[in-house]
Amino acid sequence: MRSGALRVLAARAAAAPGSWRCGRYTLSLERPLVMGILNLTPDSFSDGGIWSDPGVAQQRAEALIAEGADILDIGAESTRPGAPPVAPEVELERLQPLLRVLHRLPLPVSIDTSQPLVMQAALEAGAAIINDVRALGEAGAAELVAGAAGRDCGVVLMHMQGTPVTMQVAPHYDDVVGEVGAFLAQRVRRLEAAGVARERIAVDPGFGFGKSRAHNLALLARLRELAALGLPILVGLSRKSVLGMSQRPPAQRTAASVAAALVAVERGARIVRVHDVAATRDALAVWQAVDAATPVVAAFPP
Repeated sequence: MRSGALRVLAARAAAAPGSWRCGRYTLSLERPLVMGILNLTPDSFSDGGIWSDPGVAQQRAEALIAEGADILDIGAESTRPGAPPVAPEVELERLQPLLRVLHRLPLPVSIDTSQPLVMQAALEAGAAIINDVRALGEAGAAELVAGAAGRDCGVVLMHMQGTPVTMQVAPHYDDVVGEVGAFLAQRVRRLEAAGVARERIAVDPGFGFGKSRAHNLALLARLRELAALGLPILVGLSRKSVLGMSQRPPAQRTAASVAAALVAVERGARIVRVHDVAATRDALAVWQAVDAATPVVAAFPP
């Protein structure tokens, strides 16, 4: 599916999904949802090591909830450019303290992992969403979320060219939007064939995962074309290098990240994955108020 076909499909696509089913939760998409990031890794590009202590991690989770996060996304393997793979046992060891308290949290929890062993443990502990940068490409992953262990969890399928070790080594596309769309469409079909209902699936174009700055900007500019998939679009741009035009290090890119989140929402994203929850919620509240007050004009008078 190339960009021309995506544009045609987007023009014909029905209204964006009104909800996303994630286990025991049905999340309304009438307003954009904010997914707060909690990295338990020692080497994340933005906040590596800050939250690796279990007590500090739990405090951070509570702070993100207090700031207004709709979803908490917990990751225990860094997928920054050049990051080596982490054994699933190491992921589980890092996650274990928070897995023990998941059932107490008053919102859906997403686990950022590609490993079936980690997915199963997280789902058994009460996780509602599996967020996979490898789009359930690991052996047994799709079957796990489709089976009884999946517990009707929500699933995020992300596009990545290559692996974290190789993805930023001269990434190339003839048509980045068309190729990302085609990949996601193929993975969605595969997951549906395994028995996962469409209302459980969201897609993520994978900003920064095997893409140059030009590729990332093209994806953001033409994000509406991915509406052709008819699924909720999740966008993760927070603090990433594509926002480096601000000339600030990752931890100082809050303003740029909020601006990028607003652009993504204006162009069709229904979930934004961010580090700075409170600032993003405040900006989205203004955007929503203006959007609600904007009259719908069918046509300009002659």
